Amino acid sequence: MQRHAMKRLNSWLETVNRKPLLIRGARQVGKSTLVRLFAQRTGRDLYEVDLERYPELEAVFASRDTSRIMSELEYLIDKGPLKGHASMLFLDEIQAAPSAVAALRSLHEDRPDLPVIAAGSLLEFVLADHAFSMPVGRIEYLFLEPMGFEEFLEALDEMSLLELLRTHRFGDDFPGTAHRRLLGRLRDYMLVGGMPEPVRVFAETGSFAATGSVHASILETYRDDFAKYGSRSEIAQLRRIYGFVPGAVGEKFKYSRVDSDARSRDVKRALELLVMARVVRRVTHTDATGLPLGANLKESAFKTYFLDVGLMNAACGIDRLTPEQVAGARFVNEGAMAEQYIAQHLPLLAPDDRAYTPTYWLREGRTNNAEVDFVHQLGPDVAPIEVKAGKSGSLKSLLELVSARSYDRALRFDTNPPHLQRVSHARSHGDEVVEFTLLSLPLYMVEQAPRLWRDPGDGASAP
Repeated sequence: MQRHAMKRLNSWLETVNRKPLLIRGARQVGKSTLVRLFAQRTGRDLYEVDLERYPELEAVFASRDTSRIMSELEYLIDKGPLKGHASMLFLDEIQAAPSAVAALRSLHEDRPDLPVIAAGSLLEFVLADHAFSMPVGRIEYLFLEPMGFEEFLEALDEMSLLELLRTHRFGDDFPGTAHRRLLGRLRDYMLVGGMPEPVRVFAETGSFAATGSVHASILETYRDDFAKYGSRSEIAQLRRIYGFVPGAVGEKFKYSRVDSDARSRDVKRALELLVMARVVRRVTHTDATGLPLGANLKESAFKTYFLDVGLMNAACGIDRLTPEQVAGARFVNEGAMAEQYIAQHLPLLAPDDRAYTPTYWLREGRTNNAEVDFVHQLGPDVAPIEVKAGKSGSLKSLLELVSARSYDRALRFDTNPPHLQRVSHARSHGDEVVEFTLLSLPLYMVEQAPRLWRDPGDGASAP
């Protein structure tokens, strides 16, 4: 599973005052598989309980009696006593037993020797209807996202391409054959996405039709979950938003477009649940004057993205294509696909122990609208990001933001080979010229952006 997540787990296990770890993420992003692999690699005897299968344990956890909890779990699993030095307790699908969330505090206090990991999907749906709150300060978090493009290459055994991405520097020659192969794999990723099961099926079969069947199953599972964990009054709005977002990726969100007959607060409530459950990604307007980017948000101006680009395309009806058809196809939503791809990769560039808040920049006026797709923090810097689905496109909005905030660098993702460039731009008012460095990267190099931003080298060409 994801390399950064495995590193985070290793760091957590070695912590002296280790707290229970709650892995949060959408359903089927690989939380359970990650924990099983981790236990195997660290030589721990894994005691795993799927709480959806044992609803009677809700009352056991509600007692907050650690001895009773441990006794019930040990006899249920029937592997002997849980020994802290050699065992690991894994409470999967913890949303099915909400009292278990609160009981994590008791486990931390009474069994500090025992590594405890919990995982849940749509957890916020359940917590919203329960009186207790999260045991703040008594647990740690790991936020798990779908697999990124580099891990996708790993799954397809494209190790030479992966090594090129991880070692390339501006100024080095980038082989044209490698660039074309990477663009082909990028197109594959746009349709397969980063959910582990579709990736596994595609790696084994190379069939988009086979992965399409898996996508359909995942999409239906989410719809079923709304009925299981959402309240009766919320289910209709949850399903409307769930169906709306894939076809409106990257557009400014308006509640009336989802349901013109519903109250905005009802649509807003459902959207909040989907965002917290990480099924929908919300990107909010920031004035981008400096760090932290979240200090100056305009909450009413935001756009939405889906959990995963493969699921997005499946929800929009792209399926049953042969590899040859994919290679030559032109899709009407390619711009949205490129933005969705970057939107789901940006969290992979941020710390995975906290919720990531994505932002963009927007200026609205009668005649001078401008929008920069994303604004992201890279180290101590603010990085404005423009995304293009092809080889060319206007940078008007990016130039306006760079000029207004006097940034010395910016990022562009497109389908050209990597290129570093010095850009001169005259301000719209006055004779002053603004100069900045534009890091132009192919979409498939998004995960290398932090490395190249830190050390771009001296490969910049003149404007």
